[in-house]
This record gives sequence, C-alpha cells and structure tokens, in this order.
Amino acid sequence: MARDKVILAYSGGLDTSVMVPWIGEKYNLDVVAFTVDLGQGEDIERIRQKALRTGAVDAVALDARNLFVDCFVFPALMAGALYEGKYPLATALGRPLIAKLMVDAAREHKAVAVAHGCTGKGNDQVRFDVTFQTLAPDLKIIAPVREWKMSRDEEIAYAAKHGIPVEATKENPYSIDLNLFGRSCEAGVLEDPWDEPPADAFAWTVDPAKAPNEPLYLTLDFEQGRPVALDGEKLDGAPLIERLNKLGGQHGVGRIDHVENRLVGIKSRELYEAPAAVILHEAHRELESLCLSKPAQRFKTLVSQEYADMIYNGLWFSAFHQDLFAFVASNQRFVAGQARVKLFKGKATVVGRKSEHSLYSKKLATYESGDSFDHDAAKGFIRLFGLSQQTQAQRQLLKGNKGFDLPGLLGPESK
Repeated sequence: MARDKVILAYSGGLDTSVMVPWIGEKYNLDVVAFTVDLGQGEDIERIRQKALRTGAVDAVALDARNLFVDCFVFPALMAGALYEGKYPLATALGRPLIAKLMVDAAREHKAVAVAHGCTGKGNDQVRFDVTFQTLAPDLKIIAPVREWKMSRDEEIAYAAKHGIPVEATKENPYSIDLNLFGRSCEAGVLEDPWDEPPADAFAWTVDPAKAPNEPLYLTLDFEQGRPVALDGEKLDGAPLIERLNKLGGQHGVGRIDHVENRLVGIKSRELYEAPAAVILHEAHRELESLCLSKPAQRFKTLVSQEYADMIYNGLWFSAFHQDLFAFVASNQRFVAGQARVKLFKGKATVVGRKSEHSLYSKKLATYESGDSFDHDAAKGFIRLFGLSQQTQAQRQLLKGNKGFDLPGLLGPESK
C-alpha cells in the first residue's frame, strides 16, 4: 500500500540526510527531497542524487536565484531593510521563498506534510512554520531536530546504520548558512561577544588590512530603486550581486559583527559577510538622498525599520507586507540614476551620485557666482518660523524673569 508523502527541505548535510529514513520510520511517510538553489554555491544536482541514494522516493532541485533576487532581495533593498540597522536579512529573505516553493511542490506531489531541519532555538523555524501555516494550513509540519534530540555522534551512528554517506565526521566549529545575498556564521568562539572574530570565521572577504592599497571605483545604475547596471553594463539581478560579492570581498567590504535580538527572545552574536548587500544599500541610500523629498525620506526610515522587522519575523506573506510595499513602490518611483562607490580597505563609500530626477539644485546651493537663492526672503521666513516659539517664551517661559528651568545645566541661579 502506497504511503503518503512529505516534502523535506533537503540540503544534503548530515541532519537532513538522516531525516529521510527517520521520517519514514517515525511518521510512516515517503520523503520527497526538495533542494533550492539560492546561490549557496553547491551542486544541487549532486545533492538531488544523494537524496535518492539516501532513500527519498523522489528528489526535486530548483534554481531559484533570479526569483530570489527579483521578488525578495530587491524589494527589501528598495525598502532599505536592515534589521537593527545592520543585518541585510539574507537568510531571512530566503526562508519564505523556500517555504512557498515547498508548498507548491506539496500540491504537485499530493503530499500531506512538509518538513525542515530547523532547531527550536533559532528564527528559521518561525519563518518556515508561519509561511506553511499561512499558505497551506492543511499540511502537517514536521521538524525532526526539534523532536529527536540526537547528538551529532548519534546522528553519525544512525547514518552509518542506514547506509547514509557522510562526507566528513569532523564537526565544523561554526554554524554556517549562506545564499547569494550573504553568509552567516555563528557558534564556537563567536558566542562570546567580547572575542574578536578569528580569521577562519570569514570566507567571502579578505582582511581589510590586507586588501589592495589602491581603491576600486564602481558605478551602479538604478531604476525605480532597483539596481540595473554595473559600470555601464546592464545585468540581471543575480549576476550583478555575484560580481559585487567578488569585487567587494577582494577589498574586505561586507563584514558585519552583530549582537542581535532573536525573535525567540534571546540575544545572539552573529557574524555576516555581505559585500554586495553593503555596497547596494550604501549606493541606494545615497541616491535616495537626491531623489526623495525631506518628509518622504524621513518617513521612509520608519518604513524601513518596520519592513526589516517584518522580514526578520517571518511575516513575508502578510497583508501588512502588502501595505508596506505599496508605500515603498510609490516612494521609489523617482529613485533612478547613478551612484559612484569607492571600495577601499573594508569600506564602501559613495563618492558621487546623480539623477535626472534629482531635487538638488546647484544654483540654489552654491555660495559662488550663479547663486539664485532669494536671500531677502530669509528674514521674513525666519520671523514666521520662530514666531510661535517667541510668543510662548514671552507669555510663559520668560514671564516675570523666571527664565528657563534646565536642571543640571544652568545651575541654581537660573531658578
């Protein structure tokens, strides 16, 4: 009698390889392994074949790099979404896409469940589970690592018992996750926030002190808030990010050391490498400074924080997200032009920006010849601008020579 199926998010590592027979034994389900290429640099066909050798009844491998960039990374960039002002949200952006594709696969294979390898301590379990609950509440969610409580040695023994190939038995001192938009590294010595990250914690970026002694200048073109070209060459999103990762990494750009507040209520020390993300966010923010009005730019900072929290908390498929992005899309209509970025010794610095939609006027800003600002209008403007403060001071704050009460600043003589 044929068994029901479960779609398993499969990376080919020890945990997910052990899950294939474990789920079959524990839940009496046939496993369909599901692997998504988000630019993590692995051979997904090799991973697919391993899943079949491990006992999966079927295995699917999808290249979703362009979908990831166009529909997840670039909207977050347009929104200026950096969690707690630092983290570009690479992993957090990838999880809802993988979960959505898994739901699609579950419908195609008539599966009754979905499964992932997240622990009970991290954020990813929330991002997967909330997306599953939102898009397919009828599917059972299985999270073996939250259930089995096996040590690494016990997993290796289980793998050997079931004939599962394990490429390496030496445990990596770090927990690594990566995709096209960034690499995260945690655990090991990084768990002490006082310790400087050791050299072996980095893989994408050179030590800024050892980076080239000559800077590299890049020019990025944007249209409606999205990057479309690098140094005059039109590029799709994925290859553009790949190139920026390489160039930025060569100059030590993109290292982020962050003590962040996890959704589950604990603080964790995370190390990120995201050269392309750092370069793009810097360039995009500086171009916005030309193209957005003051109130639009100020309000956008509030939206950016909400957008980042929404992504980090796994609420991508929410009505609130649709509401936020409606503002972002409108806000970015005129964010178009070029930003010139200098890469040097670990820094990405915007040294030039221009746009046909620029609100900057040299004739108004200059102190040299050609100044078109009406200086005579300033006196009347200042008079009206300060009128309410002047009135309140005369009627209340200074009445009876009482003066301003600023404890600790003016001393007792002010009272």
